[in-house]
Amino acid sequence: MQKQIGEAVELFEEVMIYGQGKVLKSINTELWKKFSPEQIQMLKLIKKEEKLTSNQLAELQGVHKSAISNRLKKLVEKNVVTMLDSEEDQRTKYIELTEEGEKVIQKSDQLLHDYIEHLFSEHIEEAELAQFIEMFKKIKSILQLGDEDK
Repeated sequence: MQKQIGEAVELFEEVMIYGQGKVLKSINTELWKKFSPEQIQMLKLIKKEEKLTSNQLAELQGVHKSAISNRLKKLVEKNVVTMLDSEEDQRTKYIELTEEGEKVIQKSDQLLHDYIEHLFSEHIEEAELAQFIEMFKKIKSILQLGDEDK
């Protein structure tokens, strides 16, 4: 069992680390030349959470606040996010998606969906896909439980 867990961890890490880069390189689109993977991830986090502070965003991405500040500046310049003052605390600014930001996410999601759909339909059998879905549901559930314990 321990050997299998080690192999599973290695495979999971490889897919997480190298898979994203491979997919992004395989889909030749202007969108992913204009926005880095980190910027796309930021936009998706902002959409999911609806509004965030830069501190919250840094924590979610696991990076220092200075990295977020630089990325945010570029996203504001590209008119995909906006900074709004908090009504409760003048020092706090919330990050929200603009309409253009919503379009960028929709386009990115569609490109990714189309690519993964093609990849799966060409290389994975229906039974394997069902196993994949069940396994990732379980992993997602485990990871969410881990987050709630913090």
